[in-house]
Formats: sequence, structure tokens, C-alpha cells
Amino acid sequence: MQLREARALRFALSCALALSIAYALAFPLPFLAPLFVIFLASTPGPPMRLKALIVLVLLVFVSLGVGVLLIPVLRYYPVSAVLIVGSGLYFAMYLTLMRGKRLLGTFLTVGFTLISVAGTVDTLLATTVIKSLALSIATAVVAQWCVYPFFPDPPSAAGAAAQPAATAANSNWLAIRAALIVMPAYLLALSNPSLYLMTIMKSVSLAQQASLMDARHAGRELIGSTFVAGLMAVCFWGLLSLAPTLWMFSLWMLAFALFTGCKLYGIIKSRVAPSFWVNALVTMLILLGPAVEDSANGNDAVTAFAQRFLTFMGVTVYAWGAMALLDNWRRRRFQLHSL
Repeated sequence: MQLREARALRFALSCALALSIAYALAFPLPFLAPLFVIFLASTPGPPMRLKALIVLVLLVFVSLGVGVLLIPVLRYYPVSAVLIVGSGLYFAMYLTLMRGKRLLGTFLTVGFTLISVAGTVDTLLATTVIKSLALSIATAVVAQWCVYPFFPDPPSAAGAAAQPAATAANSNWLAIRAALIVMPAYLLALSNPSLYLMTIMKSVSLAQQASLMDARHAGRELIGSTFVAGLMAVCFWGLLSLAPTLWMFSLWMLAFALFTGCKLYGIIKSRVAPSFWVNALVTMLILLGPAVEDSANGNDAVTAFAQRFLTFMGVTVYAWGAMALLDNWRRRRFQLHSL
């Protein structure tokens, strides 16, 4: 078995195992477990060790605790809270882009946005989301521990190529641009947290993905991956409805993750970057997970799915338009200064 085939199988099996554990144990927001597998396992290499996992979980509680502290400020001083969130988003994106601390930046972003919005509905909901995130991360790492010994990387295998370091000025600009992509989704979620809460997760994914490209290529990457994710979610839902059991849910997750892994590692040729397929699988889970919960609770899952998908497309179109306008404004400003 070739290395890239082993990595694709490892990626798919870890996603399926994390999903089955989370749903079998009835975690809150169980679809987050395979979501974190995607974040952690899409980069080749062994899973983190126990000490690193403990540090990471503690980091989650500390960083997400920022959102809990923002809840009373958001209730009684909403304008000040929104300004604090905007500044916090810039800082979190700066850590992600300039310092290379993607996990810390992501958790701070979620703390400033997702947790604070959830707390406006109920403080218990915010603590439930924090608990779900911690459990999901632990489950994702445990799934990797279980799968990795069967498909290990050889000692000589090189890891992922390092991304070129950005300049300070460029990173400042990318951090500001990413924060401006997330802020409208945050304000939208404040208007109706129960309907638009997961839109924040989509906007965070878009902001991180957009930081790796320019506006010229963003349309195909951002809108294309979101549209493909919608098709994948509809196909997944249709196949799952034939036999709605946990076994079939896990097996279909294995199949879709394996397809994505084959695209990700070049087993199946693709004209788009690997980030396209990572974003598509992430968005598929964000669409599919709440739909499964709606169906289990007796709600109209199809209507909620359609609303969620249209909202995601709207957020994606906004992200693309914002990138184009901001980059055009910056380019003109440089041209004026150069005259």
C-alpha cells in the first residue's frame, strides 16, 4: 500500500470512528467530533500524544472561557461587546496567520463568537457548547490513536510542506480581512441564535480558507466548495434515509471521507486545491449534523436544511464580495501612495 493510500484510509476511518463514538455516546453537537478529525488529520503525521491532548483540552476551556466572560457584557453593553468581539477576532486571526497557531486562533475565534452568542440564549447552552467542543476534540484524538497504528507513516515520510511566512504588514491585512468576513455572520447570529448559530462556524472556515488565496481565485474556491458541500450533504441524506441507523451513518461517513481523502492526497486527480475538498467536507458536516438532530427531534429537517444552505451560500457570496472590495480598495490606496 502506498503512503498516500494509507493516509486517505487513515483519514476516512478516523472520521467514521469519531462520528460513531460521538453519536453512540449521545454527545451534545456530536457532528463536531468528525469535524475536528478533519482539522487534525488532514495534515499528515502522527496524532498528538496524551500530554499534548491534556494541554489542548485545557487550552480549549481557557480560550472558550473568554466567550463566557463576554455574555454579561453582550447583554447589558451590546455596542461595547461587539467592539470587543471585533478586536478579539483580529487578534485571533493574527495568531492564526502570523504566528501559525491555528488551533489557538480557532478556539479564540469560537470563544469570542459562538460561545458569546450561545450565552445570549442561555448560559447553560454556552457551557454545553464548551463541553461539546472539549469532548469532540478528545474523541477526534482518540479516534486517531485507534486508527494510526494500522496505517502509520514510515519514519522517513516527510510532513506537510511548510507554508511561507507572511510579512507583518500582509498578516495584519489578512487578519483584518478575515475578521471582517466573520463579523456579519456574528451579527446575524445575534439576531436569531437558534437559526444562525452554525453560520458562525461556516464563516470562520471561510475566513481561514480565504486567507490562503486572493480574490481572483476565491470565487471558485469558496462558492464552489460550498455548492459541492450542499450536493454532498443532499446525497448523504438521501443515502442515509434508506437505512437510518448508526451503522449506516458511520459507513456513509467512511465513504464520503474516503472520497475526500482520495482528492486530498491526489489519489483521484482534482483541478482544485486540497483546501477546496477540506472545506467541502467541513461544510457538509455543518449542514448534515443539525439536519440529523432536527430529524431526531421531529422537526422539519428538509426546510431547516434548505434555510441553512441558502444562508451559507449568502455568507459565502458576501465573503467573496468583501475580499474583492477590500483588496481593490487596498490596491488603489497603494497606487495613490506610490504617485
